[in-house]
This record gives sequence, structure tokens and C-alpha cells, in this order.
Amino acid sequence: MQNKGLIKVFAILFGLVCLYQLSFTFITNNVETDAEEFAVNQFSEDVENYSELRDQAEARYLDSVGNNEVIAGITYNDAKDKELNKGLDLKGGINVILQISVRDILSGLANDTNDPAFRKAIAEADEAQTDSQENYVDLFFEAFNNIPNAKLASPDIFANKTLSDEINFNMSNQEVEPIIRRKIDESITSAFEVLRKRIDKFGVTQPNIQRLGNSGRILVELPGAKDISRVKNLLQSTAQLEFWHVYKSNELGNFLVQANNRLAEMKRAEKASTSEADTTATSGDDEIDELLADSADSTEVETGNNPLFDLIVSPGYQGGPVLATFKVQDTAKVMDYLQNPQIRSILPSDLRYAKFVWGVPDEDTQTTGLYALRGNRNMEPPLSGSVITDAQQTYDQLGRIAVSMQMDGTGAKVWEDMTGKASNEQSQIAIVLDNIVYSARGVSTGAISGGRSEITGDFSITEGQDLANVLRAGKLPASADIIQSEVVGPSLGQEAIDSGINSFGIALILVLIWMILYYGKAGLFADIALVVNILFIFGVLAGLGAVLTLPGIAGIVLTIGMSVDANVLIFERIKEELAKGKIQRDAIKDGFNNALSSILDANITTGLTGLILFILGTGPIKGFATTLLIGIATSLFTAIFITRLFIDGYGKKGKSLDFSTSLTKNLFTNMNINFLKKRKVAYVISGLFIVVSIGSLFVQGLNQGVDFVGGRTYTVRFADDVNPSEVQNDLVATFGSAEAKTFGPDNQLKITTKYKVDEEGAEVDEEIQKSLYESLSSYLPADLSYEEFVDGADDKQVGVMQSMKVGATIADDIKNASFWAVLGSLIVVFLYILLRFRKWQFSLGAVAAVFHDVLVVLGIFSLLYKVMPFNMEIDQAFIAAILTVIGYSLNDTVVVFDRIREYVNEHTSWDLDRTVNAALNSTISRTLNTSLTTLVVLLAIFIFGGESIRGFMFALIVGVIVGTYSSLFIATPVMFDSVKKKSSIQKKEKPKAEEAATA
Repeated sequence: MQNKGLIKVFAILFGLVCLYQLSFTFITNNVETDAEEFAVNQFSEDVENYSELRDQAEARYLDSVGNNEVIAGITYNDAKDKELNKGLDLKGGINVILQISVRDILSGLANDTNDPAFRKAIAEADEAQTDSQENYVDLFFEAFNNIPNAKLASPDIFANKTLSDEINFNMSNQEVEPIIRRKIDESITSAFEVLRKRIDKFGVTQPNIQRLGNSGRILVELPGAKDISRVKNLLQSTAQLEFWHVYKSNELGNFLVQANNRLAEMKRAEKASTSEADTTATSGDDEIDELLADSADSTEVETGNNPLFDLIVSPGYQGGPVLATFKVQDTAKVMDYLQNPQIRSILPSDLRYAKFVWGVPDEDTQTTGLYALRGNRNMEPPLSGSVITDAQQTYDQLGRIAVSMQMDGTGAKVWEDMTGKASNEQSQIAIVLDNIVYSARGVSTGAISGGRSEITGDFSITEGQDLANVLRAGKLPASADIIQSEVVGPSLGQEAIDSGINSFGIALILVLIWMILYYGKAGLFADIALVVNILFIFGVLAGLGAVLTLPGIAGIVLTIGMSVDANVLIFERIKEELAKGKIQRDAIKDGFNNALSSILDANITTGLTGLILFILGTGPIKGFATTLLIGIATSLFTAIFITRLFIDGYGKKGKSLDFSTSLTKNLFTNMNINFLKKRKVAYVISGLFIVVSIGSLFVQGLNQGVDFVGGRTYTVRFADDVNPSEVQNDLVATFGSAEAKTFGPDNQLKITTKYKVDEEGAEVDEEIQKSLYESLSSYLPADLSYEEFVDGADDKQVGVMQSMKVGATIADDIKNASFWAVLGSLIVVFLYILLRFRKWQFSLGAVAAVFHDVLVVLGIFSLLYKVMPFNMEIDQAFIAAILTVIGYSLNDTVVVFDRIREYVNEHTSWDLDRTVNAALNSTISRTLNTSLTTLVVLLAIFIFGGESIRGFMFALIVGVIVGTYSSLFIATPVMFDSVKKKSSIQKKEKPKAEEAATA
């Protein structure tokens, strides 16, 4: 091997760089361990809210030592920025995909027009969106263009005052469309920046936020985030801040009396009407019936005396902004009363634009006040939150938590006018956030100049900080709904780390022992190269800032198997050269050279599938692909160069190096199996497997996860063992559709429901979580609160340990992306083999084997998912497994094909069947050795690697077994049978062989 000195220097330097990169992780872990011990010593478990107090103490400790030097000028903060990133499944946290509402953006650009054509197009786009993969704006334009004589450049739509500089009345729809698309893209970019600013202020280390194409979707990953409810509110809050003048309670006193009386009359009229009085029915009867139907269970309301007044907890005080106080549970009913057209018609002309809103609910009494804002024809506030330039969490004069705000010049002028008017009229100004009144104070000191204002309310410190953060970052240009989310509790993350490390360690030890047992001292050199390879993988991951996930650890372990495969190929070729009588030095040289082609082909085909996974995958799947691709590169380097350095160095000393032990010396030598003669039997066996698999797929189908069908899934742990059937019956009674399965230990269930899968919003998520808590309450400890059930402590052992939500629309997108990922990998590999072997028969054999393997794996999952004691859902991780199976199957097949091509060139006088059989027999040792080593590795992860990746590992185990079989009995026979003239390959290759012989 040439340039050994250069390779040694590079390997040493690269190893030192990897150790340097990993040192940051070591420093960070040590400091955080000290912080955790400090927090535990500060607060025992006997203290109320000890978990939250420990978190705060730990954060204070880390803040205090953040800039202190730890070693060699490196501080904790420096190390934290460069440590090896851990994914959600290892660290806990939240991963969400937000859908920015393009519908809202379109309505905003059209100034919330009520134009019939616009509204019709919006409604049709809404309907089409439910089962279409097209972008919403495309669906809108398609629907709008189908409406006769409809113009986007209408003054009632987009040719309005706001867009007058870019859109005029004479423009065609085709001219307007690109402008609107650009405006939508600008709005989504604005939303992205707003979210990024909010997340940066949230205090989560190593957050990740990125746009997903042009669909209006934004991916947000927050590893280590613990307060999940707070994160969701922060991400979805539109922060619609408004400042309104408020009516005094006495100004609407008469209206409330008249409204109450009118409601009583309406109720009495409704009670008096009979089913036969169809001639006296009016169009308003349906509205009254619908309006008052919810009140049928109230005895007082049924009497028809005071439908509105009977709901009042306490009246507002004279001259104050609160009209009356109501129970929170009655707010929807009261608002329905006040929004009824017959009730609003009572309002006098000077009050006809009054806008009724609620105040912040009192947590203790569960009551809230009713306010009336001084609205206008367009219902636009005199001042909005767009004028806010800065916001800080502060304290008011009474020591209560508040949020102070600073406005720009325009806002300061309007604020001065508003406060001056309120001072003169002795009225109040309401500060309204997302249609909730936070404060409605009077102004007694005259106009307030300078543009400073303050929001007070019953805030906690974190709520005040979050509100200031949202106001400072700005409001979202449209609503943001969580259409996919994954939440992993920190305690489950720690368990995943433990199981991942255990499985990794066991797999590594087994492989190291096996290589020494099989190849002796040469195996020891391969083991050293393998350890160096692992150092390189983790070092590169840390240096690139990549995220390590549990599937990522699985990818590293799979890489170990591939690294072993490269060494096995080399050692088997060296053994063959030694068997030919070559001296050790020449045998080693020729062995490495002859194995290189197979190693490169095998790793490139696997790398191509990994690349497709990386491009199309998200979250943990991308983590798996990242480690796989890095592992392939480092495995090639260590197997080809590092192992060679050790073997050459040992040989230079004049020592004899055996590539086997006494047990394995003659193993698999002089094999003479007629594989092609058995191909018809193999065809029949495989045909039966495929028929059964296809039949099962049609009859029984697959257990599709929420990734593909949409819905919500929760991993819930109980204090004691539970019966999944009993729990499922209780859940079905609540949700109508639900499934509960044991997930790991008997006290842990995986609960899935499609209840309200098409509805988005934080309110729906909260409703479902509360319903889940109530349904499971009989199985949970009596003292477990809802908050502890959902969030809880870092080390919690009961409650929701992990949750995931996938909207129906994105589920279709995931399914389509998975289909194209598998199809794309097949096409790419077909083309690569065609390019590499220059004959379509080789490509056909390889693709036939891959189709066979995929169908068999799918069939086994279809047949067994109801009886296996572990999760066998078809999700994104399963697609990753299928693509890995494709890569592994091709790895095996390419090695065999490479040997066939070599034998064709060497033995030009042989018939093709003799050539193929000889090639297969010569590779049987490598095939079985690699497959057994990989199986040992996968079994270690399957047994010790944790429940969450057990189904994933099972797919890989089945794939390795089937892939090994297909490379011998499917790929090669199909290639053989597709060659019409069995001697054609030899004839075409013969001149090359003769030229080589002549040379």
C-alpha cells in the first residue's frame, strides 16, 4: 500500500479531532451532573412541587457557572454549543409541524371580503384540501377560475387599497396569481421569523426550525423542552393585541334588561307552540330553538323567567367596564344569546357596533367578566399590536406581575389621543389579547405621551415572560395549527438512552469476540479498526452538529455489521490467494485489491438508499440515514486503510499471520453446491410466500400507524398492570373509536384514537387529553392530577410518557412520500447496477430479489401483527427498515454479481451455469459470515434496545434472513434465466480476457 505515512498522519489527526469534538459532550455531561446533584440536595422529594423547584435550581446553577472555565479555556456555554446533539427520543421534548393557514392569509390580503365569488372559491378549496395533495393556493385559484366572470383584480377582492401599488383593476387573473403567491410566501416567511424569534427567547438549547417546501408548513424541534403545554401555546398563539375604548356598565344596563325580557318572551313563545302549529312557524323559530336547546337542563330557564339574568354571578359596578360576571361554563351560552340577531336588534343606534368579549377567567372562582368594546363598521381597533417595538415582563405598583410595552411613533400618537379621550370622558381603555380583555383601566392623569402601556393580569412569571416574548416577536400573520406532533417525556428519553447504550455495548462486544474467534489475530486487527470507526462516527456527528436518535444508534450498530462485512470480504479474498500458493505479502496485496470492487459496489448501493432516506425522511428517520451515511464513509476508510496498516505492519516483522483459527480453517472450503439446479424449488417456495403475502395484504391488511392514517397516539404508563381490553372498552365509550395495546411492560399501553382527527387547534388537543385523563382515571392513582398526567416531573413513572399527533392531510403526504422513497430507491439502484455491470439482466435479477424481499417482509408483518407481543405498526420507521432491507439485499446481491463477473473474465471456456455455481460457492463463506454477524447485532438491539424500536428491528432481522436467501436463490437465478444464450456473456467478455492474457 502506497502513502502509508500520509494515511497514518491523517488517521491520527482525524482521531484527535474526533476526540476534541467529543470532549465538549464529556464536559457538558459532567457540569450538568453536578447541577443535577446540586438541585437534588437543595430540594428533597418531600417538598411540594419539588420537580419544578429542582428544574429552577438546576437552571440557576448552570447560569451561574456558564461562563466559568472548565478546562483549557473552555466554558460550559462553549461546550454546550458544540456537544453531540441528542434527539427527542433520547432527551425528551417536542417535535411539531405547524401549518400556517394560507386561507387566513388570502382572506387578509382581500381585507376579509365577503365577495360571493371569493367566498365560494375559499369554500371549494377547503373541501378539496381534505383529500388533495396540492397546495391550498393552487386549489383556491383553480376553484376561482372556474367561476364565470370572476376577477381576482376586483376592488372587492385583491385590487384593494392595501395592494393598490401592485394590483390594478385591468389585470387578468393570470397576472394577479403570481403576485398573490409572492405575498403568501412573504407571509409564511414572516411567520417563520416570528416563530424563530419566539423559540430563541424560550430558552431551549439546540432548537431546530425549518420550512418544509412551499406548503406553508414549518418544522419545529425542541429537544429537552419539558413544559409541553407552554410550548404549544407559545407556538400557536397569534398574539392579536388590540386597544379599544370600552362602554361603561351603566351604558348597557337597559340593553341587558331588554335582552333578558326578549329572551324570556322567545322562550315562552317556544314553549307555547305545538307541533301542529306549522303555519305560525317563522324563520326565527329554528334560531330560537337552537339558541335555547342547550338550556333545557336548567330548571330556572325552563320557566322562561330570566334566561340571561339567572346566569349572572354578580352585576358590574356603576361606571365600571364589567357589565356582569358569569361562570366560565356559561360563557358560550351567554355569547350565543348576545349574538342572536333578534337580541342585537334591541341595541340603540349609538350602540349597534358594540363588540362583546370576555375577560381573563378567575382560576379560583371559575368566573369571568363580560365587556362591551366600542366597535365600528369594520370592527377595526383604534390601535393594534403592530405598533409594539418592545415588551418586557415587569411588576406593577402593587407588586403584581405585568408586561410593559413601548410603541413606535405612530402608535404613541394614537395612544396619546386615546388616553386623552378616556381621561376627559372618565372611561376605560381595554387591552385585548386574542379576544380576551386583560385589563380595562381608567385614565385619571390626562393623556399619556411617549407610547408606554402596561398589561396586568393573573400571570405567573413564565406566563408574563411568554407574553412579552410573543408581543416583542410580533403576531403571526395567520393562524398556526399543529398538524403533526411528537412529545417524548424526559424519563422515557433517559430509558431510551439506557437501552440504546446497553444494546450498542452488547452488540459491539459480540462482534468483537466473533471476529477473533473466526479470524484469529487478523480479527483482532479488524476489531481495532472497528473501534476506530465508531470513534470517527461519533466525532463526525458531533462536528457536523447532527442529531443522535435511537434509530440513529440502530444505524450505527448496522454500520458495525457493514464494517465487519468489508473486513470479511478482504479476509476471505486473502484466504483464497493464500490457498493458491501465494506468499503472504502478495496474498494480502491481491486480497485487498480484489475485494475493493465488491466493497465499493456494496456500500454505494446501500449509500444510495440511505441518501434517499435522508432527503425524504424527517426527525428520527433522518437521524438513522445520517448515521448510516457517515458510517458507510468511515467504514470504508477504516476497513481499507486502518486494517491494512496493522496487517502490513505485522507482516513486515516477518511474522506469519493466519486469517483463521483451528476451528474455522477449513470451514466452507471446497463447497460444491449446485445452486442453479435448485432454483425451480426456490421459485416455488418464494412463489408460495409471495402469494400468501399478497393474500394477507388484501384480506388482513397492515397495522397502519397514525403516520399513515392520521390520529393521535399516547404511550401511557400506569402504577399497576392493566388489562388492555378493559381500558379499550372505556376509551371506545368516550371517543367512539380507540385502540389500546400493551407496549412493553404490562403496565404500559399504547393508545390510539382517530377522534376529531380532521380538527386542528390547541383547544381540540386539550379536550382530547382531558377526556383521556377522565377515561383512565379509574386506573390511575387517586392523587394524580391532570397536569401531572400530561406533563409531570422529569422522573415521572405514571401518566403520558410519549404522545404523537398526525393530521389526516399530512398523513396522506407521509404515505405518498414513503411510496416514492421505496420506488425511487429501486429505480436508482436499478440504474446503478445497469451502469456498473453493463447488462440489464443483472439489474433485473437485483430488482426481482428486492421486490421479493419487500413483499415477504410486508406479508410477515400483515400475518403476524395481531399475534406478536410487540408493536408491528407500519410507520415512517418501518419505511426506513424497508429501505435498509433493500440496501442490505442489494449489498449481498452485488457481492455475488461481482464474483460472477470476475469468474466470467477468468474462465472464458466454462458454461455460464458452471461459472455462476462456482461464483456462488466461492462467496458462501462471506455471505453466511456477514449475515450471521449482522443478525447477532440486530438480535442484541431487538432484545435489549427498548420497545420503541423493536418492530423496526424485527423488520430488519426478517429482511437480513430473506435478503441472504434471495441473493443466492432469486437474484442470481433470475439473471441466469433472463440470458437467452448462456454463452453470450463469456463471448462478449472473451476478447478482454485474451487481451489481459496477452499483456
